[in-house]
Amino acid sequence: MDSERNDIVIDIWDVNNDRLASMRQKISEDPKLLSKFAGRRSCCIFRVPQSLIDVNGRAYQPRIVSIGPYHHGQSRLAMIEEHKWRYLGSLLSRTKTKGLELEDYLKAIAPLESEARECYSESIRLSSDEFIEILVVDGCFMIELFRRVGKLVPVERDDPIFTMAWILPYFYRDFLKLENQIPFFILERLFELSKLPEENSTATLSGLALEFINSSMQKPDEVIARQSNLQGKHLLDLIRSSYIISDLKTFEGTDQKTPTHVIHCVSKLRRAGISICACEAESFLYVTYRQGVIRMPTITIDDFMSSFLLNCVAFELCFNDYSKHFTTYVTLMDCLINTYKDVEYLLDRNIIENHFGTDGEVANFFNNVGKEVVFDMDMCYLSPLFNDVHHYYKNSWNVQWASFKHTYFETPWSFISALAAFVLLILTLGQTYFAGHDYFAS
Repeated sequence: MDSERNDIVIDIWDVNNDRLASMRQKISEDPKLLSKFAGRRSCCIFRVPQSLIDVNGRAYQPRIVSIGPYHHGQSRLAMIEEHKWRYLGSLLSRTKTKGLELEDYLKAIAPLESEARECYSESIRLSSDEFIEILVVDGCFMIELFRRVGKLVPVERDDPIFTMAWILPYFYRDFLKLENQIPFFILERLFELSKLPEENSTATLSGLALEFINSSMQKPDEVIARQSNLQGKHLLDLIRSSYIISDLKTFEGTDQKTPTHVIHCVSKLRRAGISICACEAESFLYVTYRQGVIRMPTITIDDFMSSFLLNCVAFELCFNDYSKHFTTYVTLMDCLINTYKDVEYLLDRNIIENHFGTDGEVANFFNNVGKEVVFDMDMCYLSPLFNDVHHYYKNSWNVQWASFKHTYFETPWSFISALAAFVLLILTLGQTYFAGHDYFAS
């Protein structure tokens, strides 16, 4: 009976051949918006998920300069596009002395084209010539900027990129946008090719890149020097890796899992006797906890750092093989900060330096930065801290004693009031005792 019914359906329904051909075409095509390379470890430059864009808006888009293919050719970025060619001309005029012409740079990158395409999660719909041109022009522009800031190459007089104070700060942010990257091995190939014999032989591309961005990071010179051989998938990953010092790698790759609890905000932790103090460390990620005290290095929240944090979190979300240090840190800050009053406390304790806006805006930033982000808290580097703080908070004796101190010893006036009440109680008890003693004695 079922067989007859199927035959009837097939007989009376004519297949639309055009629709059938379209369906077969879609089956045979490779995905474009999320390419077949997106799941490979080689893929490291992603389109930011729409869920993050819905929360944080344009924080992931370049403002004045495009790097790589994703935002190439946008009219709003045309101003700096013109200066890329000027910088490329300057580089070529220097390397002519060792016999290098423009075609030599294109030929050097051509063998790396396939490997470079696999770094992008989205299929690059450009011809080989167009794609290689973007890599060479953008890569040489970045390297030329690094050399000029690092004083390996003199800055041209009246160069607007350096004389107009507003441009470079935008570069610091735009160069660290996840969608605005080219593979670091492309930069290294161009850097080695364009190096002149008289150039400082100890200068590395990583060191120059760190020095360039350091105008916003403000790390000590000795730290930058120590990290001059650091490697990364691209510039964003390189700068991100510079904050993940060796002491923070303890929990990477461990198979041991313990149930991890989120912690309460600053206001509630204080009532439980948990305080937060500033400490000195090479990275703001180096947060520790011991005996009721959370110690945190100072972090400066400004336009650069807010953009950097957002894009690091997006990178860690998309690139699954990497640790989630930045995601863990912003989750901690989101837990600690509920309202502007929590920010006020962290400002007073020198945990946060606010160059971002009002205390409420800082609170809103940290409350939004981790939204729509999912990760395994049991495997994060702060998992022991979360659990230790949670257990301390759950100890009823700690909470009761801390509440008593908070109520009666938080300020001099509350202490004086408590002392006066205690003295009055003692006097009242004494008066009652002696009155009763006299009564029964008589």
